[in-house]
Amino acid sequence: MECTNKQKNTENCTCTYSPCSRKGMCCECVRYHLSNNEIPGCFFNLEAEKTFNRSREYYLSVSKNK
Repeated sequence: MECTNKQKNTENCTCTYSPCSRKGMCCECVRYHLSNNEIPGCFFNLEAEKTFNRSREYYLSVSKNK
């Protein structure tokens, strides 16, 4: 996704954290989460994303259960 097309990206963004200032700015979102040793919400399935747990450990645990 292009980082400069916030409106279009927001339409397709699966993150449910509404107040996020990076919503629709994919490059900023990925950069932010990786710098915090986290995984962006769009990598999770819908149920797991809603927990707002972005840890790598949680991602691996829910990914194993697919």
